[in-house]
Amino acid sequence: MNIALMAHDRKKELMVQFCIAYCGILAKHSICATNTTGRLVSEATGLPIQLYLSCDQGGDQQIGARITYNELDLVLFFEDPEETASTEVAMISRLCDRMNVPFATNVATAEVLIRGLQDGLLDWRDIVNPKKG
Repeated sequence: MNIALMAHDRKKELMVQFCIAYCGILAKHSICATNTTGRLVSEATGLPIQLYLSCDQGGDQQIGARITYNELDLVLFFEDPEETASTEVAMISRLCDRMNVPFATNVATAEVLIRGLQDGLLDWRDIVNPKKG
């Protein structure tokens, strides 16, 4: 499965801790992330992560394009509810809804999705997004 990681500045450490806790599950999948989030997670976990631009430089749009082309199976975007007018979260949420991609904006929902991924409950995405090659 292809997983995207994103996090607002005040939630980056939470994303790192989450990925440390679930490193064993995440290691079995392909991960991409916005630049700073991905770099921090990779440094803490050793996971290989395809890095995109930072959100403020268009990384959210790069991940949005992958959602639109049905190239992502799961998106975790840890949102800071104190951040005003989070248009990037709204955009990613709409794209995930349109393409039927599981999406979490907080650690509680992310944990349910990761455990579901581990248990095979997201295998239906292989039908929607078959592996190439």
